[in-house]
Amino acid sequence: MPRLRSIILLLLAVLGCATYQHLRLDRRHGDAQVRDREVSTLPAGAIDYTAQVRPILEARCVVCHACYDAPCQLDLGSPEGLDRGGTTAEVYDGTRILQVDPTRLFEDAQTTAAWREKNFHPVLNERRQDARANREAGLLYRSLALKRAHPVEPGTRVPDDVTLDLNRDAQCPSIEQAARHARKHPEWGMPYGLPGLSDEEHTIVTRWLEQGAHHVAPPSLPARDAEWIAKWEALLNGDTPKQQLASRYIYEHLFLAHLYFDEGTKGAPPHFFEIVRSKTPPGQPIDRIATRRPYDDPKVARPYYRIAPVREAIIAKLHLPYRMDAARIARWQSLLFDADYEVTALPAYTPQVASNPFVAFRAIPAKARYRFMLEEAEFTIMGFIKGSVCRGGIALNVIDDHFWVFFVDPEAKLQIQDGEFLFANSKALRMPAEASSNARPLATWIHRSKDELAWAKARNKALAQDLTAGETKLDLSLVWDGDGDNHNAALTVFRHFDSATVVKGMVGEAPKTAWVISYPMLERIHYLLVAGFDVYGNVGHQLATRTYMDFLRLESEALFLSLMPTKAQKRERSQWYRDTEERAYREIVDALVDTGADTTIRFETDAPKVELFAKLATHLGDVVEHRYDMDEVPADIETPLRALAQNIGRTLERVPQTAFILVPDAPRGMQVFTLVRNDGHSNIASPFDEKSRRLPNENTLTIARGFIGTYPNAFFVVPRAELGAFAKQLGSVASDADYAALQKGYGVRRTDADFWTTSDRLTDIYRDRWPIEAGVLDLSRYENR
Repeated sequence: MPRLRSIILLLLAVLGCATYQHLRLDRRHGDAQVRDREVSTLPAGAIDYTAQVRPILEARCVVCHACYDAPCQLDLGSPEGLDRGGTTAEVYDGTRILQVDPTRLFEDAQTTAAWREKNFHPVLNERRQDARANREAGLLYRSLALKRAHPVEPGTRVPDDVTLDLNRDAQCPSIEQAARHARKHPEWGMPYGLPGLSDEEHTIVTRWLEQGAHHVAPPSLPARDAEWIAKWEALLNGDTPKQQLASRYIYEHLFLAHLYFDEGTKGAPPHFFEIVRSKTPPGQPIDRIATRRPYDDPKVARPYYRIAPVREAIIAKLHLPYRMDAARIARWQSLLFDADYEVTALPAYTPQVASNPFVAFRAIPAKARYRFMLEEAEFTIMGFIKGSVCRGGIALNVIDDHFWVFFVDPEAKLQIQDGEFLFANSKALRMPAEASSNARPLATWIHRSKDELAWAKARNKALAQDLTAGETKLDLSLVWDGDGDNHNAALTVFRHFDSATVVKGMVGEAPKTAWVISYPMLERIHYLLVAGFDVYGNVGHQLATRTYMDFLRLESEALFLSLMPTKAQKRERSQWYRDTEERAYREIVDALVDTGADTTIRFETDAPKVELFAKLATHLGDVVEHRYDMDEVPADIETPLRALAQNIGRTLERVPQTAFILVPDAPRGMQVFTLVRNDGHSNIASPFDEKSRRLPNENTLTIARGFIGTYPNAFFVVPRAELGAFAKQLGSVASDADYAALQKGYGVRRTDADFWTTSDRLTDIYRDRWPIEAGVLDLSRYENR
């Protein structure tokens, strides 16, 4: 009781303080009310948000305030995000019993007033609009001023009070709580745990805030963009059931895409757009339909598919570029709109139908559906890598740290890629999202595991029939060769603990595992982790999604293993899944690995997996992307970096998971290389207690040319002549003192005076050389060592 009394008294004191500050601000600056900050033109001498302020916010603030795990859900990548403000509600909560309402910017509310009703508090002053009030009653200004008053000490670790752990308790004070928060945490000014803005940057942002934080209304679209939008909206809004079904399929697969119509100009990205569902047809203003999932009931007689400009900053973690051009129109026209099939009735939006693509899109030929996804396979896989998984420790420990991905040839005569076969087995192919976002984890898992067992038996029976018939062989002909010119045929996936990356090519040394993905696997991955996954769902939904992905990984691995001799298959599986009997789904595993046929590939060594990788590389030939390879790098750069990549084992434990190495005096200007640490595991069969399954002695390194990863943990600046010394020093780090010595010579600490200079250099290189895919890098995982 005394403890409860103390807690109640503390809460009353805090509430009393907040109430007092609220009244104090009201007396000094007037009552708070939502402000409309959009103007048609700016007065002479006014600070221009687009030209002057936005670049500063993107480079200094958006680097931590953009994704779903932005502190306080404060999204600073657009004027709308600034106006929305922050909230104490968390998106990532692995313990919630019930789903919560989504809070997606631009979707779940369209006005600042509506966000206030959803408990978002302002970070800009909403009281009287004068310079003093805009400073004193503006949370953004006071956070920046707090950093000016308490700057980081250059070259040191940030103070212990500045907690950087991703699972730290969120502190999201309102303006009424700002004074008390500053007294309690004087080191928590913004940018948090990083150097403050320069004098010039601070002056520009301060003047803009003092002037009322206005922004000019977006200009009209360039004529060329408007023409493209008209073409695409005409294609996507045909009236026949066939046209409507094809458009629905496209939307459900591209709703996260950043569409572009041109290549942009050197150093500048193109304009990006998105497909949205609207209550209004082309030619009218978009009236967006917001639903929890893209296939949920739109609650209108007919949704229209519209093309809207992307209004927020392009963040690398969320950026999924997708080219839209004349060739794409022609391809979709032949693949989906003109293909020989009939649609007599549109599928329902009930969860049982809409969550199962093998039911909802039965009418569209399966080969066409597969081709649609396969020909942009990097984008398709990127959906679950980059989608809503901004903080994906448990979500991503379902995959290994480094593996290659290949695909079943769409022309292979296999029943598992036949639409009617899939429809006949659609009950066994049901997705966890059918149980909604309030799933019961055990019950959902039991139902889906029974379904997976049924599917595994049906799948393998069909494979045995197909392979026995002799028309299809279990050899390299089963693997898609990219039709001779498509670089999506081979992909590499890297997991960086709680984030991941997918790139084209067979990057790095031969990995421990690999996947071969068929059409039903690819479609299920999308409807499990992209279209069907709800980041606002309850713990049951999240666990059911993760455990279902186990099945898809096992199935993909089993198909890869089936290309190897039987004895080698068993040896590899036992290596991949050490210290687990997979008791929970042993029957499923046994069914998946038993195809009833042996590979017809001839192996000549006692290392069949390595030999198979070599054969696959030869089979794919020129379609294997080599952009990240080190082959064309000058020898004095390539040799030390290749030597560094040969380090394995426990000595890599202190190496960052993802680091960018900037060589400022490389040929043809500054060059960037990415260092990726691949952690060894005994198995990845459980979402829990990953630490106990770590095998540090099996750690490896990958060194790649260019950028891999969107959450860098460290920056190193290494002159060309010192790469050998750097590689040797990094490869022999055995203690914290060793790493500190490495940092002193080459590292860039988060408190270093040149931290922002280095960050800006890297961003400039990224945007200049890869303007389509580049975006703001997220620094929320940057190390503090």
